[in-house]
This record gives sequence, structure tokens and C-alpha cells, in this order.
Amino acid sequence: MSELRIAMAIATSGGGVGNHVRSLSAGLDARGHRVAVIGPPATEDRFGFTAAGARFAPVDVGARPRPASDLAAIGKLRRMLAGVDVVHAHGIRAGALCALAQASPLIVTLHNAPPAVSGPLGLAFPVLERVVARRADLVLGVSGDLVERMRLRGAKAVERALVPAPAMPPPDRAAAEVRSELGVAQDRPLLLVVARLAEQKGLPTLLEAAALWARRDPAPFVAIAGDGPLEADLAARIAEGGLPVRLLGRRTDVPDLLAAADAFVLPSVWEGQPLVLQEALRARLPIVATRVGGVPDVVRDAGLLVPAGDASALADAVGRVLDEPATAGRLRTQAALMAETLPTEDDTVEQVLSLYRRLAARNGAVS
Repeated sequence: MSELRIAMAIATSGGGVGNHVRSLSAGLDARGHRVAVIGPPATEDRFGFTAAGARFAPVDVGARPRPASDLAAIGKLRRMLAGVDVVHAHGIRAGALCALAQASPLIVTLHNAPPAVSGPLGLAFPVLERVVARRADLVLGVSGDLVERMRLRGAKAVERALVPAPAMPPPDRAAAEVRSELGVAQDRPLLLVVARLAEQKGLPTLLEAAALWARRDPAPFVAIAGDGPLEADLAARIAEGGLPVRLLGRRTDVPDLLAAADAFVLPSVWEGQPLVLQEALRARLPIVATRVGGVPDVVRDAGLLVPAGDASALADAVGRVLDEPATAGRLRTQAALMAETLPTEDDTVEQVLSLYRRLAARNGAVS
């Protein structure tokens, strides 16, 4: 099969989407294909697509609709995408702009559900979804609900996407050292959350549950690794309630934190294929998470799942993990088994490459 010229488009990204595009770029480059990533300059600064073997072209694709800059972006995309064999856009914003730029053949991967907002912005995202559904040759959804959503929007073809977490390095420090740094005694439960401090992650519900955990003796200590727009508000609530919760900010030692924790908690309002849950499975941690989006497909029998927004259910599930050694042991065993079945980065590259070849051949781009 001949070399493919592949363009990937990305909007402003906070983490998972950019890392996924970088992983795909590296894998496709290693297989001899030419990859160009198109997106805001800040994405190249953060994710280093060129270091992964791709060329990078700056185009201002913001996270939210902006008519003037979007029109300019569509014009640039139309010129840049001429002559490529396949265009793969990531996210509804990048996908819609590529569709309006008449990119063909076009694959769009949806990594997130539309934001729950009202007003003009709340009306804009369903319109963008319909644009993608009608014009993309193939839509990939990272969770079953996204696949069904786009099928109902009339997409020509919809499939599940594979989004694996990159393999993590082993911990650098002993669990006792990490716990000492956090000020957590060895006999005190340590609950770990790794999440962007944003509305989607359900962190206010976590703080409500932490107020319930505070009645336990010893009270579990909750460490939250990540940063984001809710940092100041969450810090104020933690201080006001005297909660046993600490905001750690963005961390580069997540493997150390996972190895030191007694359980992993994810209280999100919605998730696709959360990479951090895959990392928790590999760390063989008991998981307590919300039953939303693609979480049940990732966790399966390796965690206790509760409704989103239910602090009491979240607190009760964590209590079971802490009070029932047999339950915690079973979840650790299931986590180890599930970790063996997780998709790899190679699996993902092979999936998209098969789709690229199929669409490119349909357009006569490859023999």
C-alpha cells in the first residue's frame, strides 16, 4: 500500500485529545505515512506534534464558535487540505470546520459530549453536529452514547473509536515517601482523583461526599491532581468546609500517586474513554466512578459505579471499598484482568489506518 498523506485537525485541547493526536501522528509516521497536524499554535507548544514526526500548520480553531475567526479558519483549511488523501478531524469544532471547508474524504472523531450550556451557544453545538453528520464520510465516537447520538443525527457511517492511554512508566518513589509528602499517615486511606478542574468532572459532588467521609475515623484523605478553571472555587469550598481534600495542581508523577493510593475516584458528569481510568486499571486500584458515557465499558467489573451527582451514593461506594477487604481485593483482581484487555496505541493506529485506506481507495487516492 502506498504512502498516505494524512491531515489531522484539532481545536483547542486541554489534554486527552491532543495526546491522542500526538500518539496517532507518531504511529503513522513510524509506518511511513506523511502526517500534518492543523490547529491552534498552543496545541503544538503543549503536545509537540512535530517531535512526533508530523508537520504542524497553525490555524485558529477555538473551543467555541466565533464567526469571524471561524470563517477565516474555513478559508485556510480549504487551501491546506487540498491534495491530501484523508482528513481526520478531532472534536466537533474541528470536524464541522473541516466539513464546511469541503474536506474529503473526512473522518471525525468525537471525544466529548456537547457542553451543557444554554442560549446561542447551546443552540450552536447541535448545528455543528448536524453539519458533521451530513458531510463526514465516517464519524467515530469514543463511547456508545456518542455513537448513538450521531446515528440519530443522520451520520452516513458511525463506529466506535479506540482511545488508549499511553503506557505509563513505573513509579519512581515508594508509596511511603509519596504519602509522607502529602502528609498522609500510613493507616489513613488515600483516595486519588486525577482530573481537570472543570464542570464536566463533577468535583462539587466529590466535595459533598468528602464532607460525609470526614465523619469516618480515620477520615479518608482525598488528593486531586489537576488544574483548571474551577481551582479557586474548589479551594474556597475546601477551606470553608475544613474538608480532608488537597488540590495538588498539575502533576508529572501520576504513576507515583497511583501506586500510593488505596482507591481511585472519578465523579464525572460525563466521560468518553477516560484515559485516567485505564491508568488506574493498570495500577490495579479499586475504582469508584460514575455510570456515565463510556465509563462502564472501560471499568466493567473492576469498579463500583454510581449515578452522577449523587454524593451519598459516591460516599457509600467508597465506604464499601474501605470497609470490605474482600470487595477491595476483588476489584483489584478485576482491574488487573481488565488492564490486560485494554487497547494499545498500536491497536489504535491500525484501526485508523485501515479506515484511511478504505476511504482513500474509495476516492481513488491509493491503489
